[in-house]
Amino acid sequence: QLSLFRLTMKRLFSASHSSVDSKEMKKFQLLAQKWWDEEGEYSALHSMNDIRVPFIRDTLLNMSSNYHLGNPLSGVKILDVGCGGGLLSEPLGRLGASVTGIDPLEDNIRTADQHKSFDPVLAKRIQYKSSSLEEIVEECMETFDVIVASEVVEHVADLEMFIKCCSQVLKPEGSLFITTINKTQLSYVLGIVVAEKIIGVVPEGTHEWEKFVPPEELERLLESNGFSVKTVNGMLYNPLSGSWSWMESTSINYAMHAVKSGAQGQSSPADVPSELGSEQPLATTGTTV
Repeated sequence: QLSLFRLTMKRLFSASHSSVDSKEMKKFQLLAQKWWDEEGEYSALHSMNDIRVPFIRDTLLNMSSNYHLGNPLSGVKILDVGCGGGLLSEPLGRLGASVTGIDPLEDNIRTADQHKSFDPVLAKRIQYKSSSLEEIVEECMETFDVIVASEVVEHVADLEMFIKCCSQVLKPEGSLFITTINKTQLSYVLGIVVAEKIIGVVPEGTHEWEKFVPPEELERLLESNGFSVKTVNGMLYNPLSGSWSWMESTSINYAMHAVKSGAQGQSSPADVPSELGSEQPLATTGTTV
C-alpha cells in the first residue's frame, strides 16, 4: 500500500509540476523526422558540434589524468538531456563515452534510435529513453559523471527545478555543460527576428525571448544549487558560412561549464587535479570563472 501511495503521489507531482513545457513539445513534434537533415531546420545544431564537442572533450581531459587514446572519454557516463534526435549523443559516444540520451518526445527517441542503429559501436555505447529529467531522478541518483543540456534550458518550464534535478543525478564533482541563448536586445534581433523570420535558419516560433536565460541568472541558480561555475564562453553563429566560433562576448549565445561540489571530506574517484579552479578548456577562448 505504501508503494502504491508513493506511486500515486509521484504521478500527481509529475503531472502538476514538470520541467517539460507542453507548448514546446508540440513545436518539436512537427520536426521529429528532420533531425539528421544537415541542410534542414537543424543545420545550425549540426555545425554547433564543431565547437561544443571539443569544448566538452577538452574540458573533461583537462580535469582528468587518465584517458584512452582513440577513446578519450572511455568510462565516462554522460547524460544528454533533451537529446532530440541524438545529434550530440552520437559524437560523444564516438569519443568512447557511455551515453544516456533522454527526451520527453517519443518521436525524437525513435529517430535517435533508428540513426544509432546504423553504427554497431554506437548501438552499444548509447541508450535512449523517452523521459523527462525529473522522471529519472529516483532511479538515477548520483549516477552520471557528466550532464550535457545543449540548447535546452531556454525551452524548460521550470529552470530551477531542472537545475535541482541535474544536481541530483550527477555524481559529486561531476560536470554540467550548458549551451543556451542570453536574454538581450541583440539576441532578440539575431536569434528571433533574423534567424527565424528573415533567413529562416531556425523554424519560426522555435524560441520565445521571454524564456532566454542571462548567464548571470543561470550562474546564480547553479551556485545556489551546489554548483561551482568554472567557465563561461560566448558563441557566435555565422549564417553565411553556417559555422560557429567562440568569442569574448556572451551577449547572444554562450556555453557554461559548472562542477557539482564534492561530498564533504571526500575526494572524487575521478582523477581531478587540484588546480581545477584555473581550468581553461583547450578548445575555447573566453572567461574562466
